[in-house]
Amino acid sequence: MSSLTSGIGSGWFGSGKAADAGSVDQDQLLAAAKTETGSLSGFGDVAYGCPRFQVWARDGYVTMYEPGHVGDGLAVMHRGEITKTARECQIEPGRVTVKYGFSGRVLLGQKGRTGRVTLPVSVFVTDAKRQKIATDKARITVDVALDNPISYFSVVRSVTFQIPEGSRPGEYEVYVGFDRSVPGAG
Repeated sequence: MSSLTSGIGSGWFGSGKAADAGSVDQDQLLAAAKTETGSLSGFGDVAYGCPRFQVWARDGYVTMYEPGHVGDGLAVMHRGEITKTARECQIEPGRVTVKYGFSGRVLLGQKGRTGRVTLPVSVFVTDAKRQKIATDKARITVDVALDNPISYFSVVRSVTFQIPEGSRPGEYEVYVGFDRSVPGAG
């Protein structure tokens, strides 16, 4: 059984129903990030039996500050935001594979510099008891410039995890969020 859902606007990705064809696509996520910044809520329950994929509370954005100035609004170097998500599930006996994608943007702050910006992201899966059963780390890398202070990103990856006999894939959840444990993050 395979299903596809998303938090991307209306239409193919955000219709509120599982799509019959297609897959999570990095280009479509990138295009959605560039055209719309709508809410991430309201999409998690639309695919029957598929684990929900959502942004971890408060970690859908990260602000990077100059060293020693975390929290100082005048020391913002750049800000990353996850604005869209999508997922597709492949459910087999005892095993679930979730192909997930997320997109967003990185904004240059007043103390930011032109060049490459890299932000760490964490993805994890929880079971029905909200215990982490799988984790993954990724890095978002974009180029920003004074004449182009907003850069967009999209990431598509997969996670596979085992489920015990008698449990349902819909009891599991997949989360994404920026890793705030790096120096300068706030």
